[in-house]
Amino acid sequence: MRVLLLKDVYKLGHAGDVKKVADGYGRNYLIPHGFAALATASALKQAETLRQNAAIARAKLNAEMQGVADKLKSITLTFAAKAGETGKLYGSITTAQVAAKIKEVSGLEIDRRNVGHQPLRELGEFQVPVRLTTDLIPTVKVVIHREGEVIKTIAAAAPAEAPAEAAPAAAPAEAAEAPAA
Repeated sequence: MRVLLLKDVYKLGHAGDVKKVADGYGRNYLIPHGFAALATASALKQAETLRQNAAIARAKLNAEMQGVADKLKSITLTFAAKAGETGKLYGSITTAQVAAKIKEVSGLEIDRRNVGHQPLRELGEFQVPVRLTTDLIPTVKVVIHREGEVIKTIAAAAPAEAPAEAAPAAAPAEAAEAPAA
């Protein structure tokens, strides 16, 4: 099925583009939601004006959102998570958690579907893209550290002197595993 896009559709195209899509996608999603129309001869005559108007609107929206993008680029989100010895998390940091933390830190309402990253499952530092418009995608710095990292850093400073003292500083679950090992 050939459709004429009336609005920008993420990962498909910009307004005014003629795209070939699956019949069900066009009939059940694009056309009912007003994102596209069938690519008939009369619709194709309007394509160029639609493309020009959409380009102007897109440029205006990008200019408005540039301040938000600059604010997002300066944000560093920090998460404390439980992790194993190899740095793998017990669970993950999801896009919903990243969006909630952005709202908490900056007050910006970001939809979780616009946070373009798979769930984070390791300790470390990550650059997570946040899609504001189809053309404007700033990145947010996300740092994931181990829960109780400060205690472990202090304990790691003197491991050769007193390895028995490091065990009481560990979390109760880790302390229970220590005698079994």
